[in-house]
Order: sequence, then C-alpha cells, then structure tokens
Amino acid sequence: MKTGDYFENPVTGEYGYIRIGTQETHGELLVADLRICAGGAVTGEHFHPTITERFTVLAGIIGYKLGGKVGIAQAGDTLDLPAGIVHDWWNMGKDEARVIVQIKPAIRFEQMATTLFALAKEGKTNKKGMPNLLQLAVISEEFKDVIQFIIPPVWVQRILFAGLARLGRLLGYKPMYAHHLIQAKSLQLEPLPSDMHISLLV
Repeated sequence: MKTGDYFENPVTGEYGYIRIGTQETHGELLVADLRICAGGAVTGEHFHPTITERFTVLAGIIGYKLGGKVGIAQAGDTLDLPAGIVHDWWNMGKDEARVIVQIKPAIRFEQMATTLFALAKEGKTNKKGMPNLLQLAVISEEFKDVIQFIIPPVWVQRILFAGLARLGRLLGYKPMYAHHLIQAKSLQLEPLPSDMHISLLV
C-alpha cells in the first residue's frame, strides 16, 4: 500500500487510509489512520509473534485488553504492543473513534489484512470478520508468523489447521488473491489535530 490508499471492513466497522505505506518504507513500516464505528471491534484476542504495534488515540474512547489487563484509552493516549503480547481492542464509545496504528515490520501484516478486509467486503466472513473454517485455516497457516488468535488454543490450531489448510488448498482456497491487492481508490490525507504529536516506531 502507498500513502493515501483507502481501506474498509464493513463487518468489523473499521475503515481509514494509509499515512505512510509499505511502498515508501520497503515493507518495514505501515502507519494507518483508522476509524472505528460505534460498536466496532477488531477480529478477536490475538498476538503477533514478530510484529510491534503502536496505537495513538486521536478521538473517541477505546477499550482494550493488553496482557490480560483491561483498560480505556482516550484522545492523546498511546499504547505500545511488543511482539508476543496478547491483546484486543474495540470502540466502547457512542461516537466514531479515530486511531493512528503503526505496524513494524509491515508487509506481511498488510497482505493478511488486505485479504481479510476484502473477504469481508465480499460477504465471505461471519459477523466478527472471520472467513469459513477452510479459508481461515489456509490464511492462518500462511500467516502464522504474523498473527495468532488465542481461541481455540494455539496448540489446537496448529493440529487442526494443518490438515484443514491442506484440504482448503485442494478445494481452491488461497491465503491471498491477486484481485484483492488492487487498490480501488486513494484519498487526500486529513491533517492531524494541531495539538497531536505522533512518534513513529523506529
């Protein structure tokens, strides 16, 4: 993705655009201006084995779980998520929330997120943004270095998804689809709030 590219997940209520893209950082860093509709949430409790994240809240109220602890983040708050820490987050306010999300390294995460968001737009996920079991197994096997959900337990997933992924591939499921990687539109960047400073991951 490049600066200005637009993305959306109509199922989870997430949408936004890229402030700094992987095309500009050779896949190392992705900075996204993410909006979450009231009641919107990410796809469930998970961790990233090899990825560091940073969230900076620009507007709204974000509820989160981080390493088993529940908290609230509001405008001006920043959360650092080192690789391997279990987390989840959601919009707990009545209004849209706006968050700057930074991901490093980014290219593999971008490929996975593009696939999941596109499947949601095509009506191929459940109400939590998850695809059917065979498609999920194929994606999970391919991107196990990027994201792992904690339900079912990781050891169960490894046993279960290994066989299901083989079956899924035989039936034509893929971890990525070429038509998903084509960005349909790009937007002009909206200025950040004048009193907001965003420190980049290094």
